[in-house]
Amino acid sequence: MHTNDDEAAVAEAIERELLLMTPAVRSSRELSERYLDPEFVEVGASGRRWDRPSMLAAMEVMRGAAEDGPTYAPSGMTGTVLAPGIVHLTFETVLDGRRARRSSIWRKTDDTAGWRMYYHQATPVPDP
Repeated sequence: MHTNDDEAAVAEAIERELLLMTPAVRSSRELSERYLDPEFVEVGASGRRWDRPSMLAAMEVMRGAAEDGPTYAPSGMTGTVLAPGIVHLTFETVLDGRRARRSSIWRKTDDTAGWRMYYHQATPVPDP
């Protein structure tokens, strides 16, 4: 059973996920730090494993970070609360013609930091 608190948690995680895909946030280490959990881990579409320091160091030069370059086009984003303070989001993106299925786990450990991405996985979708 979903509660209003669950719906609010999912909505906030979605809002932050969408912000994290914007060039304004991706190109700013200060802004990116707000959305990545201290224990953040990602397995990218390339298969590379990223931790928070390596992602923060690379994010501003990755595809999707430049205002005049390709940007993420997300679709089908849905979420569910797995436990208090834990939200799981799933969706697809297209970036520069490449499709990926994505899964993110967001966690909220306190009200000051708010929701932060704890884990992210991207899986490339092959061309038909």
